[in-house]
Amino acid sequence: MRIIFLVMLFCSTVHAQTVSKNIVDFGARPDGTTNNTIAIQHAIDKVSKLGGGKVIVPRGRFVTGVLHMRSNVELNIHEEAVLLASTNISDYGSSLKVSALIVADNEKNISITGKGLIDGQCDLLINDLYVRLRKGEWYDNEWKFFNDWHQRRPSELNRPQMIHFKNCDGVTLKNIHLQNGAGWIQNYEKCKNIIIDSINVFSNTFWNNDGIDLVDCKNAKVTNCNINCADDGICLKSGDRHSSCENIFVSNCKVRSSASAIKLGTASYGGFKKIVIKNIEVYDTYRSAIAIESVDGGVIDGIDVQNIHAVNTGNAIFIKLGHRNKDSVYGSLHNVFISNVKVDVPLTKPDKGYPMEGPELKYPPTYKIDTSVVYQSVSPWNNSGIDSSAIPYPHNVFPSSISGLPGHLVENITLQNIEINYATIADKKANYFPLDSFKTITEAVKDYPEFSMFGELPVFGFFVRHVKGITLKNVIVNMKGEDFRKAFLFDDVKQLLLQNTKAAGKIEKPEMFFNDVIYTNKK
Repeated sequence: MRIIFLVMLFCSTVHAQTVSKNIVDFGARPDGTTNNTIAIQHAIDKVSKLGGGKVIVPRGRFVTGVLHMRSNVELNIHEEAVLLASTNISDYGSSLKVSALIVADNEKNISITGKGLIDGQCDLLINDLYVRLRKGEWYDNEWKFFNDWHQRRPSELNRPQMIHFKNCDGVTLKNIHLQNGAGWIQNYEKCKNIIIDSINVFSNTFWNNDGIDLVDCKNAKVTNCNINCADDGICLKSGDRHSSCENIFVSNCKVRSSASAIKLGTASYGGFKKIVIKNIEVYDTYRSAIAIESVDGGVIDGIDVQNIHAVNTGNAIFIKLGHRNKDSVYGSLHNVFISNVKVDVPLTKPDKGYPMEGPELKYPPTYKIDTSVVYQSVSPWNNSGIDSSAIPYPHNVFPSSISGLPGHLVENITLQNIEINYATIADKKANYFPLDSFKTITEAVKDYPEFSMFGELPVFGFFVRHVKGITLKNVIVNMKGEDFRKAFLFDDVKQLLLQNTKAAGKIEKPEMFFNDVIYTNKK
């Protein structure tokens, strides 16, 4: 049954602007070298004290360190202006306590507008961090020095985000360009009444470059955005067991990612409720076009996804209920409606050639291959390849999946008008897990959730396990290459309804496998 609900969208109500101040009048210099933090901050503070208005960043290249947004202030960046992040790591704080470039906490009616550019200057900033680490002037609990710096990365606590707004009411970002961040590009934490419209994010030269992160936010509208980043494109997260993302509307966005394009999770302590995602274009994306995950005890309820078109993308749909949190609280995942999705899965790695590719899969570093066991199910390790001793995990294409846990079922899922095209050739020499071993497929209860988490599977199209109440209507998987596996595998599934659901191409017949399944109907 389709989920229908009203998403209430609230616009920020900025006080009537009575003041407009140019940062040059406060001493800012557009020479690309002078640190203008004091001048720009003075302008922001002045406008806020006068009751609100606009702070203008005019033509030119203005270097700045950390800026604190104030209530009722609009930071307007001219289309020929560039706000350059300082490349001196000490301008952001001290070891493991660095600030984002633009921050706000408990402010109201704040906005960043204009068609100008905010450049995080990631490469230069990270190089400064490496120099200090090598000299022993800076501490990092994750970093270790290698001749090839790509082999180790500094902690996220030492890599400044570009925007971090927390506990704010009335946030607007419109038309701006953001690029080259050292961590999350935008982090909106426990904010409400958010409008993000027509912004461009380009940041794919370092790790953890999420394009947009909404963390336990309420009443947000994200529209007409173009995202190209090394990590998740548009990501909803929940870090508080007593909070959640709620009333979120995402529409008309174009996304490329070396992780997942649209993602609910991984952090999922509180949950996600009343989420609408529609009209999304995805391309050259390493992982899933759409990922919906409750693995930390959170509640997912009322997700409506429509009109997703993805090309050269590693996976179409990933829905997972897990339990990686250390306490006894199990999450729940129910009432998800996904329709009008078309995904083309390529033969080769989708993000090949981008500056920061998604990591190749490996066996867990401590895993020992037991040659006495013919078939072993193991969740591959998808960390960043930083352990050179880890053994590569060869595999065939992974299916879309919808899965819960024994005794904790995903409930009320509808997939309608779904087409997934696979351009692949499966090879038993690469990896082989036979159908009659399906009962030993790992549950991967506490593993990091990704579509590859179950390892090699005897199915290429859809893997469905531990689900109650699921409808597949007009769902088609096309194998343009050749595969020796089944197209669909249903295990521990109650109330299954199949309508015009089928597979095409050179595949194992019959195309579906069922175990412990109770049908509502089958057509």
